[in-house]
Amino acid sequence: MTATDTYRRFERVDGVDETPRGLLASLHGEQLRVDVVRDDVVRVKISRGGRFDEEPTYAVCVDPLEGAPGFAVERGDGVVRLRTEALVLSLHLDPFHLDVHRPDGTPVVETAQDAQGRYWAYATLNDAFTVRRRCRHEDAIYGLGEKTGHQNRKGRDFTLWNTDVLSPDATGEFTAGRPGDDPRADPTSTEFDPYYVSIPFFYHQGHPAGGMSGSFVDNSYRGAYEFSHPEEYRIHFEGGQYTEYIFAGPSMPEILSAYTWLTGRTSPPPLWSLGYHQCRWFDYSQDAVEALAQRHRDLEIPCDALWLDIEYMDGYRVFTWNTESFPDAPGMLKRLQDSGFRVITIIDPGVKHDPGYWVYDQALERDVLCRTEGGDVYIGQVWPGDTAFPDFATEEARAWWGELNAAHVQSGLAGIWNDMNEPATGNIDPGRMRFDHGTQSHERFHNQYALLMAMGTTQGLLEAMPDRRTFVLSRAGFAGIQRYAANWMGDNVSRWDHLWLSIPMATGFGVSGQAFVGADIGGFAGNSQAELYLRWMQYGVLTPFCRNHSGIGNVDQYAWAWGQTVQDLVREALRLRYRLLPYIYATFITASETGAPVQRPLVFDYQDDPLVRDIDDEYLFGPDLLVAPVVEPGQTARQVYLPAGDWYDWNSGQRHAGGSFALVPTPMEHIPVFARAGSVIPMWPEAPATTAGYHPRTVELHLFVPATDGAHTSTLHEDDGLTFAAGEGKRYCTAFTVTRSGSRVEVLAEVEGEGYPEFARESFRLVVRGATPERVRIDGDVVELDGHSVTFANAGTGFTAELDLPPSA
Repeated sequence: MTATDTYRRFERVDGVDETPRGLLASLHGEQLRVDVVRDDVVRVKISRGGRFDEEPTYAVCVDPLEGAPGFAVERGDGVVRLRTEALVLSLHLDPFHLDVHRPDGTPVVETAQDAQGRYWAYATLNDAFTVRRRCRHEDAIYGLGEKTGHQNRKGRDFTLWNTDVLSPDATGEFTAGRPGDDPRADPTSTEFDPYYVSIPFFYHQGHPAGGMSGSFVDNSYRGAYEFSHPEEYRIHFEGGQYTEYIFAGPSMPEILSAYTWLTGRTSPPPLWSLGYHQCRWFDYSQDAVEALAQRHRDLEIPCDALWLDIEYMDGYRVFTWNTESFPDAPGMLKRLQDSGFRVITIIDPGVKHDPGYWVYDQALERDVLCRTEGGDVYIGQVWPGDTAFPDFATEEARAWWGELNAAHVQSGLAGIWNDMNEPATGNIDPGRMRFDHGTQSHERFHNQYALLMAMGTTQGLLEAMPDRRTFVLSRAGFAGIQRYAANWMGDNVSRWDHLWLSIPMATGFGVSGQAFVGADIGGFAGNSQAELYLRWMQYGVLTPFCRNHSGIGNVDQYAWAWGQTVQDLVREALRLRYRLLPYIYATFITASETGAPVQRPLVFDYQDDPLVRDIDDEYLFGPDLLVAPVVEPGQTARQVYLPAGDWYDWNSGQRHAGGSFALVPTPMEHIPVFARAGSVIPMWPEAPATTAGYHPRTVELHLFVPATDGAHTSTLHEDDGLTFAAGEGKRYCTAFTVTRSGSRVEVLAEVEGEGYPEFARESFRLVVRGATPERVRIDGDVVELDGHSVTFANAGTGFTAELDLPPSA
């Protein structure tokens, strides 16, 4: 017997009425409501105590019912059906169960039956509830955000409860009682669960057809997803109401686009945030920070951001500086900014319980701290010792927190790093922390705490720098966190298996709506070593967020820490990232428009290929680059699966046919990277030391010649990289359509936007990779090739390039 077997199942619908948006049914003294959100999305809600909670969390950022999709209601013998162009929802009355299919009859969700034939459409006990759905043993499951293990979640169970993974006090309940050989008994294992971020959104891919459906349960209480049962999956939440958005799909990009329409998309980032970030938990002095910056410049190691961990504060009091170590923080920040460095400081939610400390006193005066049921200020144990926590569930606390952040960045900071926001409370149980002036349970807001903190932080940054895009990094999060912050993957370990783990963890984030993610390069806990660090750096430069970070007391983990050879190879890896920034930036802009991930699993683009469902050690970086990191020591070659199409080895230039495996050398100089045939990869002609003030006069367009007839589109997005002016048309967005017909290849460039003051480009350099054209024409005029490239004047206008290839190409 499982814990939910004793729950009260809802077994019979007493009546069904049609509403302007769908259906309203009565059952077991409650109401079930079906709302048509879009043709391909329905929302199903069940009341508690006869009332609906219309805003169960802060995840949804639009009015789901703002549109007016058409639907029809049909009544049959014991069933009421709601039909749209993309789905058919069947509400069976007695016994009650709810199924959704596509018009062709393929399943989206189907209620599961137990061994006695009883349906489990919904069951509840003491505010908890569960639903059970049918699946097949061969099906695949993706999503749920930041989870360990393989990207295909089938066969495993997961808990949604934001957890400080390396804190024994936080992980103890999840490791207790497990045998020593169970990997989940060890919080540092690649199977431990739960993690820092909880996103109750997943995809179910049916076998063998490959169609996908999606589910988002808008509930922030502790949740459990059981995918270990061969023929069903189970969803369980310990409180709150049942509110589920069901996505008919059938493609993963369609579902993700709809989900991120609901919960928001990653905002266009400031360009500098896509550069290289150097971070370390270390007791730096002001002089040491400036020396660290200068060493990057002296060694010609590109870098845009330096980070300060908790030691910069006065006794770990947030929004303070240790004035002995940093006697002139504003002056330091100004000098670093003049050298092209942005500086970001950590800010924890914990406020030192210290009467006389101005932040604590102000929090008491404004009544913006979490309270206990009895009305006391809740106290936990974090870095400063006794610690109080802002009540981010209230608008007043978020506004106050925003004011503090606004004042903090006025010293010259570029962004904020939110840590310890699960919330981490040390050896004090967080359960007594209550919200909304003590009226709301901890369980309702635990998983939302980081989201609400990021809301307040972003609000403050926008008030301090209203003309600047914000940058906030958060350790924890919930559905919708992507609207306000990037996520890193928390306190990882300097081990090869953690390098591997960061790949499926990042792609899981990506298909769950969070495009701006990255792991601590080299590992945070423990001592890294030369080969691991180098391989992690070669991989990390091809991830959305590129930050080197390590813990206090560890060996040095700087680019130069392992001598000249590693230093030179790290420099080359970083130079590749900086040269690729036009491509990376364009990919982020697409993510902000469609929700498409930057680092994405192969299944996102190739869900009809059964081989990709279980590939966890390679990924697509944007739409046109395939990356296969080295995840084992001493590896001199590795197998890479190349999906449909043709692919060029970035390093050797060799073309490979897709739908096949390739054995690729992995010398210490680089890891395998492939470019899609037919793509145009925009690149800077050189790697600048910093993105600050860099506006090149020439941009390279690397054309990977298509091997077969067809068309492919790529993009270049140019704007000032800092402000919101691009949203008002101050940009150039160029779409490149590459078409091959026989031995002729055409590149059609179409431009949208009205430009911007900093725009300095005067020419394109078209670099042809994969063939040597016999003749090239730009807008009808024959131009002379310089080896494999041709340079032509262009300052923000469209063009047509025509390439005549030799018959053998």
